[in-house]
Amino acid sequence: MSAADEATASTKAALRRQFRAQRQALLPAAQPAIEAQALRHVPGLLAPDQLLGLYWPLPSEVDLRALRTLLPGRVALPAITHAAEDGDARLVYRPWHNAEALAPDGCGIPAPADHNDELGGGGLDPEMLGLLLIPALACDAAGIRLGYGGGWYDRLRADPAWARVPALAVLPQGCRLEQLPRDPWDVPLHGWLDENGPGWLDPAPRC
Repeated sequence: MSAADEATASTKAALRRQFRAQRQALLPAAQPAIEAQALRHVPGLLAPDQLLGLYWPLPSEVDLRALRTLLPGRVALPAITHAAEDGDARLVYRPWHNAEALAPDGCGIPAPADHNDELGGGGLDPEMLGLLLIPALACDAAGIRLGYGGGWYDRLRADPAWARVPALAVLPQGCRLEQLPRDPWDVPLHGWLDENGPGWLDPAPRC
């Protein structure tokens, strides 16, 4: 690792500590407003045959699971597959059916189970999703997201087909800033969802 890469990694680690604490402090007040904005805007951003890529909230993440009530049978969750002997673990999206039990994925987060995980895990094609809502510690004006450092979403969205799916960082407004350190593998999001609703770097997509 070069000196510049080490400096960026050190800066990002410090920012993760800062914004983890900041998001946790802001969440109690921000949660109701962000949830209300999501319920108001998100369903209209999907075509009738498209699924919403949601997430299972970890502590201090905005909880948007109420969207399932407005989009019955049209929500998918990310899952980290268990690494196969001949491949690496990866992030996939799987349908979240109402009656389907969730099981810990490769990172221990509840996700729809897949019986093909020993073969690498099956997932939805990107064309089946109309919007990805992605939790973030912070997000800057260029759509660069600060996550936990696993790189799962960046590796998924390095595929041009996934990069074309509209993706919004979900976070309190107080966790947005002008500029974050950027690594070569960072794939910008299309905007964010906060207490003021969706904010798009480009015109909002039409379903």
